Amino acid sequence: MNNKKIIYWSIVVALAGFLFGFDTVVISGADKQLQQLWNSSELYHGLVVMSSALWGTVIGAVFGAIPTNALGRKKTLILIGILFFLSAVGTALANDSIIFSIFRFLGGLGIGASTIAAPTYVSEIAPAKDRGKLVALYQFNIVFGILIAFLSNYLLQDIGENSWRWMLGVQSAPALIYTLLVFGIPESPRWIYEYKKDKEKAVEILRLVNTEEEVAEEIKAMENEKGQEIADESIFMKKYRKPLMLAFFIALFNQFSGINAFLYYAPRIFELAGLEKSASFFSSIGIGIVNLIFTLIGISLIDKYGRKTLMYLGSVGYIVSLGLVTLAFYFEWKGMAVPVFFFLFIASHAVGQGSVIWVFISELFPNKLRAAGTSFGTSVHWVLAALIPSFIPFLFKEIGSTTVFGIFCLMMVWQLLWVFFKMPETKGKTLEELSESLATK
Repeated sequence: MNNKKIIYWSIVVALAGFLFGFDTVVISGADKQLQQLWNSSELYHGLVVMSSALWGTVIGAVFGAIPTNALGRKKTLILIGILFFLSAVGTALANDSIIFSIFRFLGGLGIGASTIAAPTYVSEIAPAKDRGKLVALYQFNIVFGILIAFLSNYLLQDIGENSWRWMLGVQSAPALIYTLLVFGIPESPRWIYEYKKDKEKAVEILRLVNTEEEVAEEIKAMENEKGQEIADESIFMKKYRKPLMLAFFIALFNQFSGINAFLYYAPRIFELAGLEKSASFFSSIGIGIVNLIFTLIGISLIDKYGRKTLMYLGSVGYIVSLGLVTLAFYFEWKGMAVPVFFFLFIASHAVGQGSVIWVFISELFPNKLRAAGTSFGTSVHWVLAALIPSFIPFLFKEIGSTTVFGIFCLMMVWQLLWVFFKMPETKGKTLEELSESLATK
């Protein structure tokens, strides 16, 4: 097997994750500037200006399976790059909140579609023994993008009253580079076999990275799965209830940890904890570094110890860290207490949910329904990722940060129970083996 080519293709596709991470977090640096510039109310600022990208992400996740199946994984990934580029340029040049929000919405469409197309593509080209770490490269790039966004915001915060334009506009460069690189990767052989009915082309691509014996095994597995298909199958059929519920709950718990709420409002949260503006931005960089380091640890462990073990570690870490954050706000502990507790929170997320979610969702469904199943799981994730951060400024004001973080902590207790009783282990199994074992007879 030619691992170098597979790794290269996986890295190129995973760069969509870099754009996802950068786009998600870069807005945090412009948060207060934009609210003051357009004199927005807390509710309008949260629901429209700050969350417009998230509403686009919801649409991208809900409908992203359509181009991923109809156009193919590769063309969809190219389209995603174009959306990110337009979003970066458009937001940097916007002169009112509506135009700004429209271009942020376009970037959100790119994020939502990338959470379907990128993990789906990599899972379909990766060997079973390495699938976890290769798909998790997408998550690594998300957190790398988050770190670079925090660093960029810190460096650009004092360059003038229009610093927010530079913060948002710099993303156009990596978006253009990513788009050009995707032109050089092949289409997914599983998509070609399933949707184009072109066995010869699928074999031709598989031969680029496999021996003849491995190609024969791959094609046989695809043929066997195709032979068991029923016309007009849907992920909502009774036989797919188990993978559907697994995708639903891992996505739900991911967002009820409070991860996106924190990433969107990190400087604001640190200021609530008593840090000055500059220290808040600098602490945000620390969050990015911790996220990156522990994501690397998660990626190195996911194929060795499995998805479920990482979720156990992450769940316990969530409960401890969010419990401490809740106490810190309740007793009004000042200084570095809250940032340190959030470092533990981010480490727990990176090792657990962060490393597992995109891998796990991309493994649950058969080849023909993988994009649709991944779309369902990511849609649940992004609906909640849009709703929760949208109301954070309002909730902080109305019920207080202590109550908000206490709720997140309680939800992570429920996640731990779900992992123990319901979550299966998927490491080391082929996609075809998993689809057969998870389907209800």
